Amino acid sequence: MTSLNAHGWARPGTGLIVLASLLFAVGAVRADDAACLECHKDAAFASPAHPETKCAECHTNIGAGHKDALPAELKMEPDAICAQCHGMAAKQLPKSVHSDHTCKKCHGPAHKIDVATSDDAKMSALGQLKNCGKCHDEVVQNYKDSVHGKGLLLSGLTQASPSCSDCHGTHNIQKHDGAKSRTGHLKSPETCGACHTDVLKHWQDESAHGIAWKEGRNGPVCVDCHIDEHGVNDPTSAAMRKHVPGDCGNCHKELMESFRDSFHGKATELGWSSVAMCSDCHTPHQNLPASDPRSSIHPDNLKATCGKCHAKEVQTAGFMTFDPHVNPSDPKTLPQLRWTYYFMTGLLLGVFAFFGIHLLLWLQRGLVGRLRGEFKSGHGGSGPYVKRFSRGQIWIHVSIVVSFLLLSITGLPLKFAAAPWAETMIRYLGGAQSAGILHRIGAIITFGYFAAHLVNLGYQMFFKGQKGFLWGWRSMVPQLTDVKDFIANMKYFLYLGPKPKFDRFTYWEKFDYLAVFWGVAMIGFSGLMLWFPEVFAKVVPGWVLNAAYIIHSDEALLATGFIFLFHFFHTHLRPEAFPMDPVIFTGSMPLERFKEERPLEYQRMVANGTLEKHLVPAPESANLTTGYVFGTIAVIVGLLCAAGIFVALWRQFFG
Repeated sequence: MTSLNAHGWARPGTGLIVLASLLFAVGAVRADDAACLECHKDAAFASPAHPETKCAECHTNIGAGHKDALPAELKMEPDAICAQCHGMAAKQLPKSVHSDHTCKKCHGPAHKIDVATSDDAKMSALGQLKNCGKCHDEVVQNYKDSVHGKGLLLSGLTQASPSCSDCHGTHNIQKHDGAKSRTGHLKSPETCGACHTDVLKHWQDESAHGIAWKEGRNGPVCVDCHIDEHGVNDPTSAAMRKHVPGDCGNCHKELMESFRDSFHGKATELGWSSVAMCSDCHTPHQNLPASDPRSSIHPDNLKATCGKCHAKEVQTAGFMTFDPHVNPSDPKTLPQLRWTYYFMTGLLLGVFAFFGIHLLLWLQRGLVGRLRGEFKSGHGGSGPYVKRFSRGQIWIHVSIVVSFLLLSITGLPLKFAAAPWAETMIRYLGGAQSAGILHRIGAIITFGYFAAHLVNLGYQMFFKGQKGFLWGWRSMVPQLTDVKDFIANMKYFLYLGPKPKFDRFTYWEKFDYLAVFWGVAMIGFSGLMLWFPEVFAKVVPGWVLNAAYIIHSDEALLATGFIFLFHFFHTHLRPEAFPMDPVIFTGSMPLERFKEERPLEYQRMVANGTLEKHLVPAPESANLTTGYVFGTIAVIVGLLCAAGIFVALWRQFFG
């Protein structure tokens, strides 16, 4: 019995079609696939995943005589065919983020599907990297750089290292942050816990974060702390440790800010991986509030926690009351710390405001004076020179320059650890630990020249009987004449009077000199407390160590800013001396310039007949060149540091 199709062709009746299909399915029509291959030579079946599958098992709509069938009847629906055996996958896929995918897109041609456990399979652990990477290239690249990816690629740990499907699922993949997603907030602990069973157990039972998750409350889970641009990184690496405070700061903003202001936080920012950060003190997966006796920061457990790094220090009562998260501007902070902070901040702003105005007024007046030709002499010349400083004073000043620059370039990156230049600067210094060693060397040089100066001063006063060090023209102690000179100089800057006549030392030079005494005392003593906390913590409470950190940090900023801006201007960059005054390196200056800049000292030397004793030959060219080169390097380094301070402060307050 036959019927006509739309084109008038004859075709078997419905009953014959059914009968032929049944016979074909059970092998009555043909026992193997040889007949199919007679026509479909390119369709040889080579799928290790389906070794026993016959053509008819998938191509059930094609029976005997299918050569005469309509094109519509020959059309195959691959996904529908796969669904005959893989019903669950077919049910899940339309509800996933890959609902528009076909089986072939991920698994490849039906005739060549490999066993998933085979490394050659498209959906094997290794195959997924290339297969999923067709759409998620950046994600896969980040995965390759992660500890999971490295374990899979470098170590061949295909069974131990999770692949894409291990974390995201197979046919039921949801948006990564969806409620049903295996990598979302609700389910990621279970997903990660499938491999990290012990971690999950401790975290969900002995961590404030895990307890909050179990109770359905909001709190960080695995993906919040460990996932960085899709890759899970080694938590012990310097890069990851640097990243942790920011992650914790997403919830604990105030604690993060106080941590980043601390030595621990700044050293961590600079890549010092052995310095304590959040998880070292609070533990990564068993973090509990300080009120919980099980907490690592409970008062009963602090000695053991801090003792991991500070074994000696924790034996002192003072060290155990040190606050690692102190915020000196917080009203709840101890009054002693708040007033220390306010005093240092006020001192810093006051000095910079005063000398900033002083510098600007001097600069404009000096430029006008230079244009008018008011300055007669320069730094060179073959005429007689006047000796100003002894060889010992020159070497002490060289020691000051070297030690101060060393302290600055090793201390400023720590002060401004978040600045864009800080980490690069530390890297060139050999790392944060190397910078710390160099900083201490600079401190030792500072204590050395300071002690040498005091010994020499005492020798001159008490053994040689010289007078005038505490009062008079020789003294560096401020006097009433300095106040008068300051007022007269301000009038000169404002075009209200003549330039004042100065003696051996000016008021700004006395300020510079006394600033060294103040700075060494404040920075030096506070630095010693931070260098040897176990010694000082025996006799002082913990808040004193906190105050020492504030003083050391702010006074260092005051010192570097003042020296690199104001002192350099007073000595080298003022229009009268620009580009450099080499007198401190040569020890002498031209007589004509001496008469111009120190008229009172010149007149006194003439009056008492001592001028001739101080006249010396012009410095040798090699000596002068050395002074210029050394001084120029020092000025350039200092100005670069000043620029770095400005950039850091600008980013801190306006960036």
